[in-house]
Amino acid sequence: MNSKIRFGVIGCSSIAMKSAIPAIIDGKNSTLKMIGSRSITKARKFAKKFSCSEFGNYEDVLKNDNVDAVYISLPMNLHEKWAIKAAKSGKHVLCEKSAVLSHNSAKKVIAECKKNNVRIMENFIFKFHPQHKKILELIAKNTIGDIHTISAKYGFNFSHITKNFRFNKKLGGGSLNDVGCYLISACIFIFKDIPVSVCCNLDIDKKSKIDIRGNILLTFPNNKTGLLSFGYDNYFQSTYEIWGTKGIIKSERAFNVTKNMKTVINLFQNDKIKKITIPPANQFQLAIEHFCTTIQKNVITDNFEKDILDQALIMDVIRKASARNSFMKIKS
Repeated sequence: MNSKIRFGVIGCSSIAMKSAIPAIIDGKNSTLKMIGSRSITKARKFAKKFSCSEFGNYEDVLKNDNVDAVYISLPMNLHEKWAIKAAKSGKHVLCEKSAVLSHNSAKKVIAECKKNNVRIMENFIFKFHPQHKKILELIAKNTIGDIHTISAKYGFNFSHITKNFRFNKKLGGGSLNDVGCYLISACIFIFKDIPVSVCCNLDIDKKSKIDIRGNILLTFPNNKTGLLSFGYDNYFQSTYEIWGTKGIIKSERAFNVTKNMKTVINLFQNDKIKKITIPPANQFQLAIEHFCTTIQKNVITDNFEKDILDQALIMDVIRKASARNSFMKIKS
């Protein structure tokens, strides 16, 4: 294995341009090798911007023997297709969330990755930000006692843009796939378990047919609970709060944290509030570096594949629970 993982990019999205590609370039163990787009003109433009000598279409990226891994940033309905194609080409896969649109899709993708001995990670970068490591340390030290409830909110006022994939049901649009998924991932990350049942209400926009906002109740083993609210037509929120028997931990800015932004954790104990400030960190770069390390050192303790399967299963049941307007159990 080379000293650095060589990345090909599949999809010239705004998140790729603003965050992912710069993080690949600046990463300690990653390097940018090739840019791929449906439009050769756009691929050339991106390549020039990042001083990348190679560009082409998606297939060209997969045919490149000097590419070890691909970063996929496409409309969500295309993730399965190109993740499978990448695996068949022997490329490791870093895929933007939501990586798949169903549990069945997740099983297909994971099976192909295992068959071809490549890793795949869903790019929930928030988990690699130092603030969440600090929060897990506080919980492990029993700082707020036994934790039992997570309340999380993520949403913003996003105008209805017809051409944006987020408002196109066929492309995998909707607030659950786009923002609600973060809150589910955060609950699993903190409770270190998957829920056993779910109740959900998704508010479907009559024009676009996508879920514009939603509320979810997740019930975990040992009577632990996740209370989640998310959506597009909202005053901005990006936070979660962990309630324990002896206190509360709150992340003021949990998810969309820029690399130059300080974050603050509020610790509530004995009617007092302690503010813990975390220095700025590039969570995109930290996530990519971690992914590359697992490939280089063949780290098997990080089960990214199970994470994808669990996430997809839960989201499937959430959709069904909302459609049936009923409480549903999650059977793994």
